[in-house]
Amino acid sequence: MYTFPISETELEQKINELGVADSSRMSIRETGRLANMLEQMTNEKFVRLEMGVPGLQPPQIALEAERDAANKGLCALYPPVDGVAELKQAASRFAKSFINVDVPAKNCLATTGSMQACFASFMVANRTDKNKGKTLFIDPGFPVNKSQLKVLGMKYETFDVYDYRGEKLEAKLESYLKKGDISTILYSSPNNPSWINFTEDELKTIGTLATKYDVIVMEDLAYFGMDFRRDISTPNQAPYNPTVAKYTDNWILLLSASKSFSYAGQRIAVMMISPAIFDRNYPDLKEYFGNANFGHAMIFDALYTLSTGTTHTPQYGFAAMLNACCDGKYNFVEPIKEYARRAEKLKKAFFENGFIAVYDKDGNEPVADGFYFTVTYPGMDCGKLVKSLLRFGISAVGLNICGSCHDGIRVCVSQLSDNVFENAKQRIKAFNEYFSK
Repeated sequence: MYTFPISETELEQKINELGVADSSRMSIRETGRLANMLEQMTNEKFVRLEMGVPGLQPPQIALEAERDAANKGLCALYPPVDGVAELKQAASRFAKSFINVDVPAKNCLATTGSMQACFASFMVANRTDKNKGKTLFIDPGFPVNKSQLKVLGMKYETFDVYDYRGEKLEAKLESYLKKGDISTILYSSPNNPSWINFTEDELKTIGTLATKYDVIVMEDLAYFGMDFRRDISTPNQAPYNPTVAKYTDNWILLLSASKSFSYAGQRIAVMMISPAIFDRNYPDLKEYFGNANFGHAMIFDALYTLSTGTTHTPQYGFAAMLNACCDGKYNFVEPIKEYARRAEKLKKAFFENGFIAVYDKDGNEPVADGFYFTVTYPGMDCGKLVKSLLRFGISAVGLNICGSCHDGIRVCVSQLSDNVFENAKQRIKAFNEYFSK
């Protein structure tokens, strides 16, 4: 058995082997690769908190529907570019049943996960006005979205929302929008990595300003229904999932099957576009797509050129889940509450050993327990904290790569089974005993 901590010299040797440009800003994948290398060196399994990989089994209803679709021979056929009718109709039903938003089925587009939906949205939405073209990130957020814009050659602005919650959000947001060069706003709620959820007042602020400045809001619902403080699992009954779509017509909602439905491996999501956007003609789109219509450009240019449609059979699995939810036959929230149970236990272990929360409030409410949370350790910046935890067999990513201005780490609980938790608890305690001296 290896005796932790790993020495600083050994850790730096492995970091050098990995060849990262800046060890204080290691990406999620780089951190994961480094943890793999250290596992081989120590012959010890690490406590893996860096990757947002769902840790629950997918529902049987999805597997059966996908198998039935495969048995019908659909694997031999190209899917429609915008998605199969069954999924488009199911997504429309789901939006009405759980968000209380009317989205025509034709406006619900199948995508290869929300990552592809974001990429396609940037391609089209950031070209609707030649005088604009930037995305504004309300951070912290998923760092790969910024990489997408870099690949596209597009620019972005960003600010950490930590100090601008509530009434302070309006002035901060407007300070960017009034410059006149922002085309899109992107955020997730619940948020990756902080797990904050925007309040109704904050969503109203975002929506009102989006209308005022004619900006399209991309609302990433990757963790739909996972604010477990409010149970939204009953169809067609309040409370509904909060959304900016109540406060503006300028929206694109991104609904992923990965986390809320434990279907990450199938890379399936739905992009739902407001009729006010989908049916609108933007003259500046013609330069890139030969057509001024937003919906047409999204389907027949962006999605068509990216993948010529989304993998056929997972669409039927996702559709079956969404329809079962709408029919009251499947409660998608109940199984994923396991993440809240894990978060509560792990937070306790961190807080009992010198760590403190970073993002801890939504208005006057404590942030919910869920898929992610954030902590910091006094006297350590992001880079030092990440590397120090690696020395004790714990891998996590720094908040600095997520657009945060605060020191700390993102903790993901998805791979924290009960036997792993006991290991994590012991290592967190040993970490504190070592560094509190």
